[in-house]
Amino acid sequence: MWFKSVDNIGLVLWRIAFGLLIALESFGAIVTGWVKEVLIEPNFTFSFIGFEWLQPLPGYGMYAYYALMGLCGLAVMIGFRYRTSMILFASLWTGSYLMQKSAYNNHYYLLCLLSWLMVFLPAAKDFSAQAIKTGQRNAQMPFWVLVLMIGQVWIVYTYATVAKLYPDWLDGRVIALFMEGKKNYPVIGPWLQNELLQKTLVWGGILFDALVIPGLLWKRSRSAVFIISLGFHLFNSVVFQIGIFPFMSIAFAFFFFSPKTLRQKFRPLLTLFENQYSRKFDQSKHGNDVRPRQAAWVPVLIVAYLLVQILLPLRHHFIEGSVLWTEEGHRMSWRMMLRARKGITSFYVMEPGTGVRSVYPLRGLVTQKQLKMLSSHPDFIWQTAQKIKAIEAAKGREVAVYVRSRVSINGRDYAPFIDPEVNLAAESWDPWRHHSWILASPF
Repeated sequence: MWFKSVDNIGLVLWRIAFGLLIALESFGAIVTGWVKEVLIEPNFTFSFIGFEWLQPLPGYGMYAYYALMGLCGLAVMIGFRYRTSMILFASLWTGSYLMQKSAYNNHYYLLCLLSWLMVFLPAAKDFSAQAIKTGQRNAQMPFWVLVLMIGQVWIVYTYATVAKLYPDWLDGRVIALFMEGKKNYPVIGPWLQNELLQKTLVWGGILFDALVIPGLLWKRSRSAVFIISLGFHLFNSVVFQIGIFPFMSIAFAFFFFSPKTLRQKFRPLLTLFENQYSRKFDQSKHGNDVRPRQAAWVPVLIVAYLLVQILLPLRHHFIEGSVLWTEEGHRMSWRMMLRARKGITSFYVMEPGTGVRSVYPLRGLVTQKQLKMLSSHPDFIWQTAQKIKAIEAAKGREVAVYVRSRVSINGRDYAPFIDPEVNLAAESWDPWRHHSWILASPF
């Protein structure tokens, strides 16, 4: 079953859409000022812990970095040097993802995973510059491609469903907070404050995430579910402005519709390609059930990968404390749009033996965007303490760093977050355990 040949039109159309979307994401990050705000203006970025060495290129180097990613996206779209372009994009995007957390988004993590998966998929066998150059087309792919891609997206939606099953989502508190921030939107702002609409979004979000993949797999419901999916993702795009993710989610439908349907719906595009380049193709090799040597370990590798994706989001259950409060185990767990965090945090330094603590000024050290994140996220707070320690050590001063922090979750009253008597400069970070200097949840 794993190596059964199936029509690859869904994968080919996905490659075209994926390449276009990652190009738009990359060039858009430059045009909208995202690259400047997140990667150029800060003195340093809050990298993932363990990747502190991974910092943005100096000067305006990150513009070139993202422009190169955009060009890779266009190359992927047309299937030009596909494997090289995909490896380069996946490497650059992963680097960008790991070098900063101030603009963290689950969708960025998903794009990392999909980019590396695409490296290994035979997505440029047809309707590509590669096919034109070689004069050979192959309209087949192994069945494991569908297992891998559908399995990945099913895991994402399943965890998104489960994560919403907690009181603050179910009682509408979270949605109300999100929509309050949209009240000044032209035309739709006041409408988004409607309580009935918000209740519909609460349960609609749960039901959609739980049922969209089964609904697309079932032939009888596929078209209806796809139309609902269009509405759901376009609504999210307009209201939450989350970049390419809604459109990428829509494009996943290519893996669910039958090849016959896809070839009929996209006939004008496919015919244009075939008519223009038909003389360059060896038609005898188009559509053959070509079965290259298939390694027996491929299914094992796919199952192992999907198993890791299933287990990794569960890690917060094995870490003491509520992930909603501590944030430990939150990232890479598909806990999407679940909470609103605010914090008020101050840092103090003390030279050993003096007993005197003085406020450490953060102005000039971090940007306003970074300050917003470090005020309520424990890993940011710890990294800031380590940064202060390093800065003062460079001046010949050995200091202890203490923090007073109060955090509000989902609009609740602010509560003490960090133990003010712990020297964070002397603490280590372990992503697999609870840190005792994070105080107990007040709820």
